[in-house]
Amino acid sequence: MMNKPLEYYLSLPYTIELTPDEDGVWVASIPLLKGCFTQGDSREEALVMLDEAKALWLETALEESISIPEPLPVAH
Repeated sequence: MMNKPLEYYLSLPYTIELTPDEDGVWVASIPLLKGCFTQGDSREEALVMLDEAKALWLETALEESISIPEPLPVAH
């Protein structure tokens, strides 16, 4: 299976989980991209950091020829 360009994957609407931990730090992750998570001192910072983590995760997957899962289409 051939992976698509990075820009394609960056544009996909991956589901994000954003939760505060007991230390007041926000943890952000993309469950579909195994191991793609980060944290920040605020919700906004965690989301910015997650965008960077997602880009790095996807770049690495493409470089290593790892299959990249895509989110399922949402029924309207």
